[in-house]
Amino acid sequence: MAEKGTVLEVGGHEVTVTHPDKMVFPLAERPGGGVGITKLDLVQYYLAVADGALRGVAGRPMVLKRFVKGIDEEAFFQKRAPAKRPSFVEVAELKYASGRSAEEAVIRDAAGLAWVVNLGCIDLNPHPVLAEDLDRPDELRIDLDPMPGVEWPQVVEVAFVVKQVLADHGLSSWPKTSGSRGFHIYSRVEPTRPFKDLRLAAETVAREVENRVPDLATSKWWKEERGSVVFVDFNQMAKDRTTASVWSVRAVPDARVSTPLLWDDVEHCRMEQLTVATVLPRYEEQGDPWKGIENATGTVDSLLARAKELGPAEKPPKGTGRRQSTMPLIEVARTKTKPEALEWLEVWKQKYPSVAAHLEPADVLVDGMRGRSSLWYRIRINLQHVPEAERPPQEDLLADYNPWAGMTWDKGDQA
Repeated sequence: MAEKGTVLEVGGHEVTVTHPDKMVFPLAERPGGGVGITKLDLVQYYLAVADGALRGVAGRPMVLKRFVKGIDEEAFFQKRAPAKRPSFVEVAELKYASGRSAEEAVIRDAAGLAWVVNLGCIDLNPHPVLAEDLDRPDELRIDLDPMPGVEWPQVVEVAFVVKQVLADHGLSSWPKTSGSRGFHIYSRVEPTRPFKDLRLAAETVAREVENRVPDLATSKWWKEERGSVVFVDFNQMAKDRTTASVWSVRAVPDARVSTPLLWDDVEHCRMEQLTVATVLPRYEEQGDPWKGIENATGTVDSLLARAKELGPAEKPPKGTGRRQSTMPLIEVARTKTKPEALEWLEVWKQKYPSVAAHLEPADVLVDGMRGRSSLWYRIRINLQHVPEAERPPQEDLLADYNPWAGMTWDKGDQA
């Protein structure tokens, strides 16, 4: 196959797939047998599930999460759509708190899907708004994020509690795996309220879930205060946040898919079984489980009324200046990549083996931090389970990566 590219005819448009033989998932099972998924295979996967994938992204501005160096390197987050783009790719101008703005890509058809994937996007990351109304979300998104030590059945159990809370407030719910470690639940809502109301509605769902199953789930925002439970992440409804959409392939070696499900299938689903190789025949046989979501629109009025009944959420205590944690935290390293961070964690554990023996899984905090266009990583240790007399002090960081070095732009601008 010619390296100069393969031209596909997609819905009356020509889309060129450059470097079609480039191996994206060398270890992943191919649809139909064999091992190794190429860039062209990935494009063809998205075209095969186009109706379902477009149900999640069509008409929505999206961040282009580009894996230009492969899945083993951090993705580059591109908010501004390329200046050179085909006529079938639109843009919508999103404005940010920093005062800056970015014209983000908006696709509406299968040709747009192929174009996005050719840029190096493996998963699709749309905002919860339509291009026609950028300030009023039409999706309420709940992200279930299991803390270290949490097993998959606990995530599933919490998902059903979220479903019941949403139903109690008049909202239908549409489940999907994240394709990573967690679980997503969406509800379509009328686009009549601003982001702050949708975030409050999502926070109210989180608090209600925590009230019902406090041993399984938490709404606590600070990671060190959660323990080994499922965090019901309501901050995904912030204006600048996106999540991987339905049918998105995730950048993990086995090419897992963020797979939409029927609720009857949730109890028995397993993340590792939902890959490009397995969901394609599933899609061909069963179609898209989220078909009809656009006709199941509700409102967040009941959740906002419940928020008033609950009163303001408890805020963590703060000192002067930066927040003062209630937990005995020390920071170990800041690095450009996650593997580097984990390597320095092992160095620290070897230095303090007796301390490391006291740690529980949730005591090791691996934080993916937002840089200008990619993530960087921070390792912190919660010493809450270490006897006070044995706790090591905060020392110089083993690695001190500075993502802002040499930059003169406003750090608050993520555009």
